[in-house]
Parts: sequence; structure tokens; C-alpha cells
Amino acid sequence: MKWKSFIYGLTLGLAATYFVKRAINEKTYVSSELVLNKVKKMFKAQGPVHGSWIMTTPEPYTKSALQTKVYRGGISRTVSDGVEQYEFIADAYTGAIMDVYKI
Repeated sequence: MKWKSFIYGLTLGLAATYFVKRAINEKTYVSSELVLNKVKKMFKAQGPVHGSWIMTTPEPYTKSALQTKVYRGGISRTVSDGVEQYEFIADAYTGAIMDVYKI
């Protein structure tokens, strides 16, 4: 009877370890809303923001040897002589802003 309990316990432990490891290794994305709020906060420090948008689905991005998933978005802000528009690229896994450029 003791061997039977040991085998059941070992099997259950191995199965639990497998599923926990799989859950830990699964890559998760940062919320697109959090990324957009981060960019808006950055721009609001320099003046009022007129509008903003972000793609909520990450898309593949390759630059040189870097391959990752990114969010693309944009910001419009009011300046003294009109409206300036910018687009940005943010890493979907970390939320780090990779590029901001004026359009």
C-alpha cells in the first residue's frame, strides 16, 4: 500500500510541476492601455494631449537581429502653431517605448 501512495504522490507532483513550469514560461503581454497611458503621461509633461490611439493586438516587429511583438500607437498634441502628430512603437512584453517619431 505504501508504494501505491508513493507512486500516486510522485505522479501528482510531476504533473503539477509540468503545469506550473508551463504557466511560468508562457510569455504574457503588458496591457496596451498601460502602454498608452505611459506615453500620454510622457507627452503631457511637455504640453496638452489632443488625442491618442493604440493597436490593442501585438504585431511582429523585426529590426536588425531583434524580433519581438510590439504595440503601435499615436499621439496628437496641441502646440502654439497647430497640432503635432507622433507615432510610437512599444514592446508588448515589457511596455518599453522603442521608438517615437513625428509624422
